[in-house]
Amino acid sequence: MKISNTASSLAICLTGALLLTGCSPIVSLEAAPLANDPNCAEISVRLPDSIDAFAKRSTNAQATAAWGDPAAVILRCGLEPVLVSTLPCVTAGDVDWLVDETQAPSYRFISFGRTPATEIIVDSNVVAGVTALETLAAAVQNIEPTKLCTG
Repeated sequence: MKISNTASSLAICLTGALLLTGCSPIVSLEAAPLANDPNCAEISVRLPDSIDAFAKRSTNAQATAAWGDPAAVILRCGLEPVLVSTLPCVTAGDVDWLVDETQAPSYRFISFGRTPATEIIVDSNVVAGVTALETLAAAVQNIEPTKLCTG
């Protein structure tokens, strides 16, 4: 009878652990060079629990976040600010974003005129870039702009 109680206790503990950690594995990302900037912490604490229908997942690097399984949206704060660029610039959610389309249908957006810069990578096959940008802009707006897109 003692073995049965031990097995039952172990099963309950394992079930509880799975419920607490969820079924999705941690998203492995690389922290940006300036990830320890206090402005990244300000962004991190303001990130939404979901973007569209995609739930936020755990990541293994400072100042990063991911949504969806597999990850449909990835955020990394702490990039060197972009001073000059030939990339197109759009405004979404009152934040200026440089648009890198070289890996389409995955689009890379980099905040412009904010230090440090924030990078957002969106798989446009599953979520619209504008949806991700407008949702995440509420957190990124906490870094005051020093420059705006022109032209």
